[in-house]
Amino acid sequence: MPSPLSKHWSLEPTRIFLNHGSFGACPDFVIAEQRKWQEQMESEPVRFFEDEMPMLLKKAREVLADFLSCSSEDLALVPNATTGVNTVLRSLVFSEDDEILVPDHAYQACRNAIDFVAKRWGATVVTVPIPFPIDGPQTVIDLMLNAATEKTKLVMIDTVTSPTGLRMPFEELTQLFEARGIEVLLDAAHGIGMIPLNLDELGASYVTSNCHKWLCAPKGTAFLHVRQDKQHKIQPLTISHGHTFPLGTTTRFRHEFDWTGTQDISGWCALPKVISGMEDMIEGGWDTIIQHNHHLAIEGRNLICKTLGIEAPCPDSMIACISTLQLPGEQLPFEIMHEPDPLHEILSSKYNIQVPVWSWPSPAGRYLRISAQLYNTIEQYQVLADALKYELNLE
Repeated sequence: MPSPLSKHWSLEPTRIFLNHGSFGACPDFVIAEQRKWQEQMESEPVRFFEDEMPMLLKKAREVLADFLSCSSEDLALVPNATTGVNTVLRSLVFSEDDEILVPDHAYQACRNAIDFVAKRWGATVVTVPIPFPIDGPQTVIDLMLNAATEKTKLVMIDTVTSPTGLRMPFEELTQLFEARGIEVLLDAAHGIGMIPLNLDELGASYVTSNCHKWLCAPKGTAFLHVRQDKQHKIQPLTISHGHTFPLGTTTRFRHEFDWTGTQDISGWCALPKVISGMEDMIEGGWDTIIQHNHHLAIEGRNLICKTLGIEAPCPDSMIACISTLQLPGEQLPFEIMHEPDPLHEILSSKYNIQVPVWSWPSPAGRYLRISAQLYNTIEQYQVLADALKYELNLE
């Protein structure tokens, strides 16, 4: 049932793992690469951090920059996209007249950060309701642009929404907002390795993305891209030696982000091998990986929709390699969002399927989200579809 490419992962062989989107999953060669760097770090820690680390991080940034079509000097390595979002939000200065624009499909952790910062400065958060199901990307563009005012200072946009799995028209939105002088914070947690990203061409003020999801890098590896003209405004969450270190030939942005304290940098050190190793895993490299996962997500979604007798909630153009479906039947109380959904537990324990099920308030509903990675097959989605049909009493 698993794909022949599943041999590269150490996932439980009897587990149907359809949840790559939550935390990713490392191929075996990535785990080995990270351990190599951990062993090197622990063999002589002083030499590693003082002599070797600067060039290792520089190499990781250069490889990322090549993959993302941007300058390595505009990249900071951070643990996760939530940290990247917080870094930007907590660096910026707002006033009581300012508005921060955000769609209601935003990842809750990042929405929490927006609310926290807005309350601190007295700014206003404008939430834009996005329908789900949705007809197409133009609906998002129209709703977001119509919600912007002269007071809008920042807009946070997802590349792909976490709760509803929609590929947002972020390229068009970024261009339109930045042309108006409104800064764009692109939450690309589902970004690198999932969809093509050309950051210089995109032109967003700020972009952050997790490498541990669709790039299949070790956990705790992400990046923050800050456009060069915005770097003077952004500081890391942890102020350390770089805040006052003599500049020399580099920038304050580089000094501050390259050292925020002692931490395990092995995940970032592994990035060059991650990118090249995944590239070599399948003929056609990353372009083929992205297209394969995109088509499998659509095929899996359509199979489940047909089995359950429901309509696809969005056009294929708004799918990357995750897809969310609203489940038929009665909606559970909203409080279930903070507890394991009973259906999730049944699918896990009875059918050995790992897939997220939860309730979401906006738009209100009970949802299931599938992911598609190289180790998945269409047969696995059929097992899920049949289990859902039985457990939801749709026989």
